[in-house]
Amino acid sequence: KGIYSIEKFIIARRLMYCQVYLHKTVITAEKLLNSIVSRAKTLAMAGEELFAPPALARFLKRKYAQKDLLDDQSLLEDYALIDDHDLHAAIKVWANHSDQVLSQLCDNLVNRHLFRIEIQKLPFTAEYIEEVRFRTRRLCKVSDEDVDYFVISGITRNNAYDPVIGNIMVLSRAGALTDIAQASDHLNISVLSHPVEKFFLCYPKKVAEPNLEKSRKT
Repeated sequence: KGIYSIEKFIIARRLMYCQVYLHKTVITAEKLLNSIVSRAKTLAMAGEELFAPPALARFLKRKYAQKDLLDDQSLLEDYALIDDHDLHAAIKVWANHSDQVLSQLCDNLVNRHLFRIEIQKLPFTAEYIEEVRFRTRRLCKVSDEDVDYFVISGITRNNAYDPVIGNIMVLSRAGALTDIAQASDHLNISVLSHPVEKFFLCYPKKVAEPNLEKSRKT
C-alpha cells in the first residue's frame, strides 16, 4: 500500500515544480533579486559604502570560499542571521542609491516591475539575445558591461524523480528491495525520471515590443 503514497508524492512534486517553484513569476523575481545582490556585492567590494545589516554587510564586502565557512564558525552564524527582512530593508534603501544600475534594479523589485520572461523548449538564438541586449542598453541607458544585470538567460530543470541522486526503494513482504520505478504498476515513473528542460530569457518589460517578439527564432 505504500507504493500508492509514493506515486502521489512524485506526482505532487512534479506539479509543484511546474506550477509553483518554476512559475515564470518566481523565476523573474529570483533573477532580479540575484542581479541586485550581485551589483551590491560588486559595489561593496570596490569600497562603496552600502546600507546593510551587519551580517549581510559582511558577505557583501568579501568573497568567501567553502574553506572559510568550515574554518570560521562565525561566518555560518552570520549567514543564518540573514533573512527576508534584512534584504527587503536594504533593497528599499538601495532604490535611492546614486549608482544607476543598483537603484534601477531595486526600484523595479520594490514596485514589482519584474522582468519579462520568455520560456521555450529550444535555446534562444544568439542573434535574438543580442537584439534584446541592444534594446536594453539603449532604453535602460546601461553600458555593455552592466547589461548582464538586466538580460539573463538560462535553463530550468524539473526532475520529479531522479534515481541517480536518491532512489526510492520499496521493501516487499518477502524482504526484497525494488526501485519504485519498477515496483509501480499504475504509474510510469521511469518516464517522470527524465528531466524536463526549458530555456528562459529575462529582460525589462519596456524592452519588449511586437517587432521584437516576431523576430524570435525557435
